[in-house]
Amino acid sequence: MDTFSSSAQLSTRNVTKVFYGKKDLFSRLSGKASNDFIAIEDISIDIEPNTFVSIIGPSGCGKSTLLNMIAGLSPTTSGEILLNGVPITGPGPDRGMVFQNYALMPWMTVEENIRFAVETVYPKLSPKQVQHTVKEHIQLVGLTGAETRHPHEISGGMRQRVGIARALAISPQILLMDEPFGALDALTRGFLQEEVERIWEQQRKTVIMITHSIEEALLLSDRIVMMTRGPAARIDEILEVPFPRPRNRETIEQHPEYHALKAEMESHLYRETRAVEAARIGR
Repeated sequence: MDTFSSSAQLSTRNVTKVFYGKKDLFSRLSGKASNDFIAIEDISIDIEPNTFVSIIGPSGCGKSTLLNMIAGLSPTTSGEILLNGVPITGPGPDRGMVFQNYALMPWMTVEENIRFAVETVYPKLSPKQVQHTVKEHIQLVGLTGAETRHPHEISGGMRQRVGIARALAISPQILLMDEPFGALDALTRGFLQEEVERIWEQQRKTVIMITHSIEEALLLSDRIVMMTRGPAARIDEILEVPFPRPRNRETIEQHPEYHALKAEMESHLYRETRAVEAARIGR
């Protein structure tokens, strides 16, 4: 029987997600669907408060599917996800989401995008309290001076800062990040990674981040969840990241365990990706 930590803030317990296909006549008679797709299977993990967790794996392994279920945007097929011991049944302000494509309101300014989120979640706040919260989070992500600009008037990196500020402004217990730097150039990506490290040091939120980047995961994470290839993806291994905080690239690369951890992750991703390609060629 699986055992779970009583101190966990978030627990996934034997979570499986199946996307059901259309049944043809034979499938209906046999009670089976020939094109059902098992995205992830039997995922169990405990996440402690104030922990930065990255989930990494080959494309198509169900990383975003798992994150969407934690966000409450998609139900589990079986198993359950608990936040502070209470099952997650839908979206809620206790979880903030940062998307790869920013998901900002294009007709709203930087300030208005953040204000809208705060007023939606906390409608009873006074205008003064709302303004203080908005200003505080604009300063937190370094966007002072850009308050009146619209998304099309700022860079991709600045748009993602707005997305992070908006997610944090509602004071979630857990911050969910779905490849938040995937659409950015390498220089901007590196800069924002360091900014997220700085913000995490200040706020110490529980963070769950999807990423394809080994270096990104090693820089930011306390634990790294490595998933197998799909379909029916599972957790292969969970790595503990021993680097002290605060972190920067130069210091962690000098840590005696850095290169061994990086090599282990590279081997995992290469093995799982190669198996995906072999299966594709075999079909």
